[in-house]
Amino acid sequence: MSWKRWALTILSFAAAIGVSVYLVMDSWSDVGSMSALPLVGHLLAIAIMAIEVGARVLKLYYSGIALGIPFSIGASFRTNLGGDFGAGITPSRPGSEPARFLILSEARMRPTASILLLFTEMFIEMISMLVIAITLALVFPDAGRIVGGVFIVAAAYSVFVIVLGLAGFALSRRASGPPPRLARAIGLNAGRWRRIQTGLRDLHDRVSTVRTAKRGLLAWASVLSVVHILARLAVLPALVMSYDRTVEVAPLLLWSLALMYGANAAPAPAGGGLIEFAFRSSLGGIIPAEYFAATLIWWRFYSFYALILLGALVAGRTVMRALRGDVDDERAALALEAGTSAP
Repeated sequence: MSWKRWALTILSFAAAIGVSVYLVMDSWSDVGSMSALPLVGHLLAIAIMAIEVGARVLKLYYSGIALGIPFSIGASFRTNLGGDFGAGITPSRPGSEPARFLILSEARMRPTASILLLFTEMFIEMISMLVIAITLALVFPDAGRIVGGVFIVAAAYSVFVIVLGLAGFALSRRASGPPPRLARAIGLNAGRWRRIQTGLRDLHDRVSTVRTAKRGLLAWASVLSVVHILARLAVLPALVMSYDRTVEVAPLLLWSLALMYGANAAPAPAGGGLIEFAFRSSLGGIIPAEYFAATLIWWRFYSFYALILLGALVAGRTVMRALRGDVDDERAALALEAGTSAP
């Protein structure tokens, strides 16, 4: 990343931390005293976070095996946590896929296989999110506007995945002929375009193999996708129920989904404080006041900051290379060409 992007990232994280401090001080002045979360709340949150990460790791692993792509649990672990780190330090999370792609490449996976695997995972998550949104709407029919917000978030994510898939499929089918005007405008000459075409044709061939994918393993990956989303949503209820079991569960689950997946559209890394303000405006009257600040801080830690820290430890160097763009256009094109014969 350039120094400007680093400056934006640092300022955004500072703003998010500053807003958290402001909300803590404001809650303190309103309540007069603050209460720390019970130990059981932390233990539950850590266990749920472990389940969430484990479900994601297995989902990606079984998706690869179902598609006939050689893969390992270790590579899936690094790919998922590396993606969390890349997403967390970039605006609107665009750093996730380049980071995951490079980690898969270093695991000796063909570029076209990596693209197919990552898109398959996104498609499975899209279906899982829609299923969960519909289920929550049926289980909590009186939630009203919260359910509407959840459906907007799920629909937006679905549109993004579908458009991305259609664009990739359209490109793979038109992988022949001279470079189009847009390709020439961005500096792709005939030689580079031919190498990209080779990769696109290979991608088209790989897409056709989805028809022969092992449906049982894809179904199992879908179940794991539902588990990982539900685990993400369960962090906040686990923290709140550790000190007050009379709080309604529906707003905690529904607002968790809306806030966590709606944060993907935030224009600044870590949300720049928007997530914290949205948390207060949506849940300020639901979570007991004396526990509100502690709940906000630890919910953000277990659902966001802890994953970034783990990703930095597991795959930080690889992610930073992906974000710096150390692989130039020529090397990327050659990688696509070599993908047809690499192991």
